[in-house]
Amino acid sequence: MDSSSLMIWGVLFGGIGIGYFTYGRKQKAIVPLGIGLALLAFPYFMPNLTMLLITGIVLVAAPYFIKI
Repeated sequence: MDSSSLMIWGVLFGGIGIGYFTYGRKQKAIVPLGIGLALLAFPYFMPNLTMLLITGIVLVAAPYFIKI
């Protein structure tokens, strides 16, 4: 169950990352662009589901709090 959950959550965060990346590229905004890249890459490096969810939620929420 853990490996399938990791895959499903990874795909979900990757989809959100594609949205952030596309938005950041079109608006020339560095924060959503960087967060989008991070959301696309980080699921490959997470060893367990808890770390994946915590990191993913923090990255998804980061553009709302970081305004550059």
